[in-house]
Order: sequence, then structure tokens, then C-alpha cells
Amino acid sequence: MSLLDSLNNDLKTALKAHDKATLSTVRMLKAAVMNEKIKAGHDLDHSEEIAVLSRELKQRKDSAKEFSAAGRQDLVPAVETEIKIVERYLPQQLSQDQVKEIVATTIKEIGATSKADFGKVMKTVMPKLKGQADGKTVNTIVKSLLS
Repeated sequence: MSLLDSLNNDLKTALKAHDKATLSTVRMLKAAVMNEKIKAGHDLDHSEEIAVLSRELKQRKDSAKEFSAAGRQDLVPAVETEIKIVERYLPQQLSQDQVKEIVATTIKEIGATSKADFGKVMKTVMPKLKGQADGKTVNTIVKSLLS
């Protein structure tokens, strides 16, 4: 089942259940996927769909962080609910140990030895971890392993 089919089914379910939080989040996700589809000019493949969902998840996590920093605790629970809904559509996230293992393997494969090879490592490892790990986490792990 494609992501759009899944979103449409969940949209119908949320409508019937009168679940406003899920309804608004699924509508937003569907709009983001459709906009990306129009921009690309073709049906999105799985990796493009994951990229859209990852971007939406990152936006929500940044919003939650900003709301907390600004003292707007009243807005944080709604954003956290949206985060949980978006995460349903993403592949299972890898643990830090799993990410560290993949990064270490990649460093050995390309023969990286110092911080000067950081860009090379990131360019090689990010496609492997697309949608499965946060870029900030990968960045931190690569820096720690290269130092």
C-alpha cells in the first residue's frame, strides 16, 4: 500500500472517529506529499516519501523545542501528539548503537581517518540511514568516531 493510500485510509478513519488531532495531522501530511508530488512532476518513490515525512517530523520536533524554550508549555502537547502521528508512517528508527555500528562500518569502508574526512563519511552514510536516524544524531556520532 502506498503512503497516499495509507494516508487516505487513516483520514477516513479519523473522520469517522472524530479524532481531530489525527485528522489535522494526516491532512497536513497528505498535503505535503501531494505538494512534493506536484513539484517533482511524477509519483513519488518510497525514498522521496520518506524524505517528505522526515522533513515534516523535523519541523514538528523543532517547533516543540522552540515552544519549550519560549515558555509556551500549552502548545507542546499538541505538537508532541503530531510527532507521534507522523512517526507512525516512518520506518522504525534505529538505536544509537545501531547507528554507531553503521557509521563505524562506513568509516572502515571508505578509509576515513581524521576529521578532514567528515564530509565524505556523511555523504556515504546518510543515504544508508535515510528516514531511520536523525541527521543530528548521525552528525554527532560521526564526529565522535573520527576524533
